[in-house]
Amino acid sequence: MIPLIAMIAAFYGPEPAGRVAETADMASFAGIVLLSEGGKVTLEKGFGTKVPQRMVRARTPSDFLPGDSWRWASVTKQITATIAMQDVAAGRLELDAPITRYLPAFKGATGKRITVGMLLGHTSGLPDSNAGDGAAFRPGARVLPDAVCAGAVRDQPGNSFNYDNCDYIIAGRMLEAVNRKPYAQLLTERITKPLGMTSVRIAGPHVAGMGEAPVNLAAYGAAGAITGTIRDLWRFDQALINGKLLPATARAKMWEGRPQYGYAALSQWAYDVKLGGCDASQRIIERRGAIGGAQVRNYILPVRNIVLIAMTNRDKTDFGELWQSAGLGYELLSAAACKAVDA
Repeated sequence: MIPLIAMIAAFYGPEPAGRVAETADMASFAGIVLLSEGGKVTLEKGFGTKVPQRMVRARTPSDFLPGDSWRWASVTKQITATIAMQDVAAGRLELDAPITRYLPAFKGATGKRITVGMLLGHTSGLPDSNAGDGAAFRPGARVLPDAVCAGAVRDQPGNSFNYDNCDYIIAGRMLEAVNRKPYAQLLTERITKPLGMTSVRIAGPHVAGMGEAPVNLAAYGAAGAITGTIRDLWRFDQALINGKLLPATARAKMWEGRPQYGYAALSQWAYDVKLGGCDASQRIIERRGAIGGAQVRNYILPVRNIVLIAMTNRDKTDFGELWQSAGLGYELLSAAACKAVDA
């Protein structure tokens, strides 16, 4: 079988932006994609329709627009971790210190043994925030996430990796206590205002997912409540690459993938992978998010200074896993970062 990127190369030429656009088109992707190379945006384009239609002709102008605001979902965690690492760099936080040093009000059963690093790296053992099929994140919930996260633990601190919103909901509370400011103010002062990210809001307007149940986006807090445009997310990514948000040592720590946890770093995944058409493995910083029917994939190639972001309101869109050398995410990144391969 001829790989998708090879077919594209044969018909559409070698430019990365063109290859990415044609990859999205040929996969019938519905959403928006942004590509930047060397700090310059070369593609920012909508594909497909916001509401599925029975008959959609190829190359019909998309009603997904660059100015649309989206749920960033768990990409919020990537921003929260950056704010936390700013505090680490400034000496206000220590990764090995217990969170109760900074958040004495935390009522969790094992709070005194949970460190800041465990929270940011999802090894705290805190409860499952999605217990009861995510009831705490529904409008009008009787029990809110903060209370769920202070409940019975799922494991002892440091024993295992358990990806969950509780870690970052509590991390947000910790940052508020350390800095004596609301999370939204920290977000504005540290990230959005300096970078000119004017669209960013906490639980602001956004493209809704298709056929989803009602959700209280604000309840996700520092774990998933940010909304904004794809261009503003790129501004954040580019600032990380350029060293504008963190000293190199703090960023390196945040991007330190741990093999024993599937190369999970602090709020993101960091690993090397071989892409189609590249001679050598590429360093990837990956952050994904999904709430309800909306998904986002945020890929940073720091060595190459490439950013690729894809957002969709279809929960059935399968981006695949890069390490399996297959799937939409792999095809898009191969088109973005690698030379065209022969058919």
